[in-house]
Amino acid sequence: MHPGYHATYSNAARSIFSDNDGCSSLLKSQCRDRSSATVGSLIVLPPLFIVAYLLILPLIFGALIWISILLAPWSAWSTREYLDAPHTTGDEDLSDITVLIPARNEAEHIGRSLHALSRQGSGLRIIIVDDQSTDDTVRAARNVKNAEQTIVAGAPLPAGWSGKLWALEQGRGRVATELTLLLDADIELCPGIIAAACTKLRADRLDAVSLLAAPRLHSLWERLLMPAFVYFFKLLYPFRLCASPRSRMAAAAGGFFLIKTEMLTRIGGFSAIKDELIDDCALARCIKSTGGKIWLGLSHDARMLRANRRFVDIWHMVARTAFTQLNYSSGWLGVCTLIMVVAFWAPVLALLYRDAAIHFAALTILTFMMATYLPILKFYGRSPAWALTMPLIGLLYLAMTWGSAIGYWRGRRACWKGRLYCGKPAS
Repeated sequence: MHPGYHATYSNAARSIFSDNDGCSSLLKSQCRDRSSATVGSLIVLPPLFIVAYLLILPLIFGALIWISILLAPWSAWSTREYLDAPHTTGDEDLSDITVLIPARNEAEHIGRSLHALSRQGSGLRIIIVDDQSTDDTVRAARNVKNAEQTIVAGAPLPAGWSGKLWALEQGRGRVATELTLLLDADIELCPGIIAAACTKLRADRLDAVSLLAAPRLHSLWERLLMPAFVYFFKLLYPFRLCASPRSRMAAAAGGFFLIKTEMLTRIGGFSAIKDELIDDCALARCIKSTGGKIWLGLSHDARMLRANRRFVDIWHMVARTAFTQLNYSSGWLGVCTLIMVVAFWAPVLALLYRDAAIHFAALTILTFMMATYLPILKFYGRSPAWALTMPLIGLLYLAMTWGSAIGYWRGRRACWKGRLYCGKPAS
């Protein structure tokens, strides 16, 4: 080996384990002895030098992840794609829109959702499909007196269908208007937001407009994890790419999905995606695959009513489809785990190592990480201090993803409102 290489490694070892680095005298002596030891042409590196080396690689990859997210042209971290309602009097003509609401055991929320629809404008038609509810959903819906409101008793769920899509398919046959708004029964709309979405659709010549409803942020767990739910959704499905006809990326939010009725017919209705659990994204893919244009954005004026007060509530919500998102692939689960550990925890663990340069690199990466979360926090009126919880958030979402995978491996694909879905969907 060239003598210069030996001198380089020896100098590196002395610089890392200098007197001010806090190492013990015995350890420093051991490091110096081993830095000069050779076996043939190989150098036996000091143990802590190996530790530093193993930390540097994850830090480099972590930095690349966050720099890529920040600098990517589609800006997945930003909140530029949003739609709120302008000041409105509530007298807009909405006679060309039918709201289609699948409802299963939604007695707690459907009343508020329907009251909000009554303030949207005139002529709005509403079809509620009661999906075999066992509570007072139908009574709660009938207590709200909307002029153009129809309640359909849903038929039993046939094999091969998910419950929500079967309910929507039953209601679709009754739609006779130009536009159809697919609305979850636990979504409350502020006045004017339907008219604003309709204007957006026509002005931009779109086939569909979807809004990701603002999450409820009352409990501690909701404040910790629900803005992050939106954040991760945007990282997985950058809204700008979803809207671009040049990109194959497609996504939507099923809580508010305004679509041309003709487009819904063209793709074959909901039977085309009848067994999908992530039905909103599957529907968006169908629209894009036929040449349709879709726009997805955030909104303050579409709001989730469902409470997730406890951690276990959010766990069930995420775990229901997290492994489905990875296409039930153990390989993708491994890749996801590696990315999450490197991106969220490598810089935290690096802070435990006593080296100023590594500390600086770790703090820089943590700054990049938190910078990507600040726009979402600002959009939902949260303190920037919540960005400090990002490593914890990443760990919890990774745990929920593993929980989803373990449930699938045990034969439980998903469970929602008393219905258990087992096995992979048909291809």
